[in-house]
Amino acid sequence: MAVTPRKLSMKQRYSALTRDLDWEPSYVDPEKVFPYTAFEGIKIHDWSKWEDPFRLTVDAYYKYQAEKDKRLYAVLDGAAQSQGHLSLSDARYLNAMKLFLQGVTPLEYQAHRNFAFLARHLNGPGPRFAALCQSVDELRHTQTEIHTLSTYNKYYGGFHSWNTMHDRVWYLSVPKSYFDDALSAGPFEFLIAIGFSFEYLLTNLLFVPFMSGASFNGDLPTMTFGFSAQSDESRHMTLGLEAIKFLLEQDEANVPIVQAWIDKWFWRGYRVTALIAQMLDYMLPRKVMSWKEAFELYFEEQMLNGLFPDLEFYGIRPPRHVQQAIDEKETLSHQVYWVLHQFSFAAAFTTSVPGAEDQQWLAANYPDTFEKYYKPLWDKAQRVVDGGGRFFYPGLPQLCQVCQIPMLFTEPGDPTTICQRSSEYKGERFDFCSDGCQWVFEREPEKYVQAWLPVHQIYQGNCGGPSVPEVLAWYGIQDGDGGEYTGSADNTNWERWHSGAPVGS
Repeated sequence: MAVTPRKLSMKQRYSALTRDLDWEPSYVDPEKVFPYTAFEGIKIHDWSKWEDPFRLTVDAYYKYQAEKDKRLYAVLDGAAQSQGHLSLSDARYLNAMKLFLQGVTPLEYQAHRNFAFLARHLNGPGPRFAALCQSVDELRHTQTEIHTLSTYNKYYGGFHSWNTMHDRVWYLSVPKSYFDDALSAGPFEFLIAIGFSFEYLLTNLLFVPFMSGASFNGDLPTMTFGFSAQSDESRHMTLGLEAIKFLLEQDEANVPIVQAWIDKWFWRGYRVTALIAQMLDYMLPRKVMSWKEAFELYFEEQMLNGLFPDLEFYGIRPPRHVQQAIDEKETLSHQVYWVLHQFSFAAAFTTSVPGAEDQQWLAANYPDTFEKYYKPLWDKAQRVVDGGGRFFYPGLPQLCQVCQIPMLFTEPGDPTTICQRSSEYKGERFDFCSDGCQWVFEREPEKYVQAWLPVHQIYQGNCGGPSVPEVLAWYGIQDGDGGEYTGSADNTNWERWHSGAPVGS
């Protein structure tokens, strides 16, 4: 008698297609099969307790992503065919997208590689499959970002050679050093670094407010890929939270280890967001949300007041140095853009003195700091421009040993004094931009003494030569990519395209 097969429920089908395909090794030592999940000190007693935040099978996952890709590439084709780049608010907006392509896109690919590594080397089938999905997500993000921004490369400088720039250019060592740090850590620390800090803190502040800014500035392709990616980022954030809870629930001895990682990676991620801060406040011609407002909403309200009360149950407190980050929200973007403005002759984007309307917006959003501390700097830079010059810094800046940002941050509570800390290790002095970076260094000094600091490498002759043109050639930066926006090739062509005059006339 034939037996009618019982139809599985969605939960049973998911389990059959993922976890039930796992097996216990019988003729090979499990420690040799999974050699990377023991040395960090984390104790895992039962891998089956891992709860998958998004229960997707492979067929459902690829169908879902393929539908998103169809919508995205339809938008890209339409924008390319209709000369959509001419509908942007201003060519200055593209400076932010140059920084995005150079700084963020290579990070997506690095995340893809290491999540693929975790998909092989995590012991349990649940986290392995989750890591596999995220690995494919990150590769898709890399591809869609490249395809979206490649159209702009036909018309504007600074979009070329972005992968070479990511490995070499001084300001891009900031995001690169973050991922180099994470990739050289163990698998559990990597999950905290990326799933918690990068996804919860950095991409939340980048993909939501900044992609709204893309829409507000007429960049439909970037807005579309940003929100397409953000639907994946929500799953990644949930995966990061599940990783934290799983580790904390497995053994009480994991709590102090996880807490130290949260402390470290909060500060490392926060320092990388300094680049996002100035993108929101200075690089968008049409402002949509200030850095201060975005930080208060997406970090203070949603993360600090939403996530950490839940983690308190497990014995986790808010990150070390969090109050300093909160205090810096009034000054962060202004300090970073001021330094980028001084060194944009060695960058693959242009900068300019904020106009009167921009300064009014900044004063309204930063009433306690902008006019008092930063407007005088821009007035000084404008006087130089009015005299036919340009305010550039003639030397090389000192870099923080950990975050690799130039020493631009100020003492807590004193926006007029540059903050500088130092520690000695094996008879050598190392300098830091903050108490947070000094604390990170002193936990693992043998790791950070190996940092590849661009300024040091230039002085050592490892960056193409001793002169600025030789260094820029080694970077891959061409004439017209950086410097002052006014008079740049981007600005000149932009004005001709919109006046109807032929380019080159």
